Amino acid sequence: MASSNITVSTLTLTMAELGPLNPLPVVGSELEEPYSVGEGVPEELQAATRYGVVPNVYPYLMQDGYSRAAAPRELTAVVLENSKLKATVLPSMGGRIWELFDKATGKQLLHTHAAPEIANIALRKAWFAGGLEWNIGTRGHSPTSCDPLHTAIVHTADGKHILRMWEYERLREVVFQVDIWLPADSEVLLAAVRIRNPNDHDVPMYWWSNAAIPETDRTRVIAPAEEAFGSDYATDITRVTPTNHEGYDGTWLVNSPHAADFFFDIDPSERRWAVAADDDGDGLAMLSTDLLRGKKLFVWGQGAGGKRWQEWLSPGAGPYAEIQAGLARTQFEHLAMPAGSQWCWVEAYGNGSLDPGISHGKDWQAAVAHAGERLETLMPREELESLLPAAIRDADVPPSTMVRIGSGWGALERARRRRAGRSWVAESGTPFVLESLTAEQEPWLGLLNGQAFDGAPSFVAGADWEGLLAGQESPEAHYHLATMRHARQDLEGATEEYRRVLESNGARPATIALARRGLALALLATGSEQDGLAELRTAVRTDPSNTWLLTEAATLALRHGNPAMALELTGSAPTEGAAVGRLMFLKATALARSGRAAEAAAILRAGVEIPDLREGEDAIAALWEEVCAGEPVPAAYQFGMH
Repeated sequence: MASSNITVSTLTLTMAELGPLNPLPVVGSELEEPYSVGEGVPEELQAATRYGVVPNVYPYLMQDGYSRAAAPRELTAVVLENSKLKATVLPSMGGRIWELFDKATGKQLLHTHAAPEIANIALRKAWFAGGLEWNIGTRGHSPTSCDPLHTAIVHTADGKHILRMWEYERLREVVFQVDIWLPADSEVLLAAVRIRNPNDHDVPMYWWSNAAIPETDRTRVIAPAEEAFGSDYATDITRVTPTNHEGYDGTWLVNSPHAADFFFDIDPSERRWAVAADDDGDGLAMLSTDLLRGKKLFVWGQGAGGKRWQEWLSPGAGPYAEIQAGLARTQFEHLAMPAGSQWCWVEAYGNGSLDPGISHGKDWQAAVAHAGERLETLMPREELESLLPAAIRDADVPPSTMVRIGSGWGALERARRRRAGRSWVAESGTPFVLESLTAEQEPWLGLLNGQAFDGAPSFVAGADWEGLLAGQESPEAHYHLATMRHARQDLEGATEEYRRVLESNGARPATIALARRGLALALLATGSEQDGLAELRTAVRTDPSNTWLLTEAATLALRHGNPAMALELTGSAPTEGAAVGRLMFLKATALARSGRAAEAAAILRAGVEIPDLREGEDAIAALWEEVCAGEPVPAAYQFGMH
């Protein structure tokens, strides 16, 4: 079946730049523990929530150098268009499908807008709301959320024109690719996803395709299940009935009083789908072949915090919710992906075009039956499943035209595996070209080739890297070896290597500061608070230009009950840059903890804006209530999720 036209263009969005990467390696136990499991949750699901949990996203660096100073940015956009649909994809921003326009109704099926704000929502912090995104690795928005992907246009022998995007995912050491195409006159956009595990061991795997959908007063989400596994960011995961949840029908987006997840418990024999329907019955239909089992509804809720978050992320663009599709039943689980295996599936997206007289009726079973029949017309189950074999074959068709190059980590990984005699993926369809290698990878490539290691701005993980570094004597080699051990929670081994850096001659001041920081984190993790904070103070003095180090030190000083140290550190804080808002808030907190509530209140009343405010973080509101007692919390400070 011939495909529609694909054109490469640009799209201008008003948004902040990502800014520089945070140079502090993520070595601690940074990620939240899985939600506790409550009543009605099967044992196999409970076991899956315990499997594959990682302490952090090392070797990735955090992306928190952004501000909220938005300006027009011209982004590469790839447009797939036929007589029914127009899809716009942003390869440089995680490969996100940014728009899916239905020509018959004139409606955008995805929540999209011209001025997205970057915020701290993803595993590496930087994330933006809208469109349809691809999430891999572990629970949360993907490490590649805001990264460019390798991107190409592929022409197949049977006439398909495919937009292909791929990358090497460093946390799980796998290669993923997304092939998107739009057949001529098709009512659905198609996406084939392939994940390949080149390792000689099982890998805990996670995948969720997340679609942001417009929320109206009459939008309802339907999926073929009576029950779901629910969470509300405050209580245990439990089995719930979405249509009768805490006294309301949660399938209507505006009914939820607070943020909530509903993971529909779809019977394995049922087709996997979810669909949103507005007052006219229009809205995004999300269908997939059977491997992609999970389907989810997420709402921000109607509370002040949920509304504030949506305005924070999408100023003036209106409210939105999300429907999502994943490998597991819930996002709290990982599945074991066997050694040397590949997983493939096909997804389809279009307008569900339901009859609102049925979809919006009181009879849930009738609404489900009607939606299922309509989606069977939109894209029959057998037809969608029949696309899978061809999609697997097409996945290895070489690119016809490269659109852009992604990171150099895949090319480096290929070199590492070849040196070690380990297996790697066939690259015919997903080449990791040498031109992708940059200053991030070059020191590591040199180490593979027997050169002396004199430091790198990036980090790597793996036993063979540790072995190579162990044969080096530079302070930088000891530092990187320390971070690898620290990241996998070998605190004793990490401490030994950090001390070797500090005892060596010729280490750069920046390296000494980072080694002291690492040693401080190890000491704090083992209960040596005084020594740990002392090392942090010395680290900041060693490299006073490192704002990330200053911010972390002040945060940890407060966390470990030393507001005087936090005040000392924030007293020399910069007055410009992305970290100013966070540092002002830390100063206000330190003042409050030092009995100087009036000074803290003055800072809050003057206005504090924290670009990297974490999802659900309600600390500003809590501090306001403490130091401005009796005064209502300003709407701008209300970010609570519950």
